[in-house]
Amino acid sequence: MAFHIILNNPEIPQNTGSIGRLCVSTNARLHLVHPLGFDTSDYYLRRAGLDYWERLAPTHYQDWDDFLARQPAARLWFFTTKGERRHTGVAWQDGDGLVFGRESKGLPESILLANPGHLVKIPMPGDFHRSLNLAQAAAIGLYEALRQTQGWS
Repeated sequence: MAFHIILNNPEIPQNTGSIGRLCVSTNARLHLVHPLGFDTSDYYLRRAGLDYWERLAPTHYQDWDDFLARQPAARLWFFTTKGERRHTGVAWQDGDGLVFGRESKGLPESILLANPGHLVKIPMPGDFHRSLNLAQAAAIGLYEALRQTQGWS
């Protein structure tokens, strides 16, 4: 079984390309919920994903409702600065989905309100009051899930 990275309305092709590369290197599955802020044939997306993009074969969804109707993950965990549970406090299971919002606004309030018990945050103890880069957040979350399920120490 594999983990699922779900990007809800990503805006920056370089981040999505980097996350695609992360997915290929960890056998995770990438899901792209439209609308996207770029065309998936975009030069920068392919450049960031290098030769991995064809191997990645991300699943596309028209919108969040389409994703929910077809969603393949065992459980969904929503990464947000508004979460109370740390990403290290989740008991990750193979097949879980890690959901991330758009770079400029995060996940919509409607999604957060519908999933109060599954909101996850990555602690940021510094004085910088902005979120981490999307690709960095996806890597941090996914590698914690892999650490727990693969027995990495």
